Amino acid sequence: MNSLSIFLLSTLLLSTVVSTAAVAATSAASAGTAATAADPQQQMTDLANRLVKELDAQRPALKKDPARVYALVDSLLTPHFDLEYAGRLVLGTHYRTATPEQRSRFVKGLYRSLLKTYGAAVLDFTPDRMKFLPFRADASPDSATVRSEIRRDDGTRVPVNYVMRRTADGWKAWDVVIEGISYVRNFRKDIGLEIDQRGLDAVITRFEAEAAGMDAQRRK
Repeated sequence: MNSLSIFLLSTLLLSTVVSTAAVAATSAASAGTAATAADPQQQMTDLANRLVKELDAQRPALKKDPARVYALVDSLLTPHFDLEYAGRLVLGTHYRTATPEQRSRFVKGLYRSLLKTYGAAVLDFTPDRMKFLPFRADASPDSATVRSEIRRDDGTRVPVNYVMRRTADGWKAWDVVIEGISYVRNFRKDIGLEIDQRGLDAVITRFEAEAAGMDAQRRK
């Protein structure tokens, strides 16, 4: 299980053991702040419950049909991840010079490319892979970080932080930090270099080509 597989899994698979006890142990003086900031944890817990239920019910069929995996991951992830905000940060300085159409295609293309490449990794998930750490409220009421550890196949544990922001549509994740490495920063560096060398349109075309196979499988 590599870091990007862990990224996709960890974005989706917040398990039912979210730190309820940790929140309850917060002092009375900070209880209101903790309860407010803990909302994203509950939201992701509900997401994980649905995912585990669907995996348990469909795992044999999903293993035979990758298109069903992509559809399941897509339907669960998209409403809870701020794709536009994350894509804007990944584009970095290139966002300012991109047209609205390029921005839209980039965000969609990046997400679908990742889904095509790593979506099947969700089938390896079992709830015992994850351990959540005591919750710590962020200084800002509009941001929150959920801390956890994910167990690799060899038994080692990888620290994973989920960075979330409050939007008009509720809490949404926009970054995942794995072993201290930010998904957004890492992709901004790598993709920014590719854009500098090949141009934004070429990068978008690559994303769309990588995702084309997923669409073809869904139509079968």
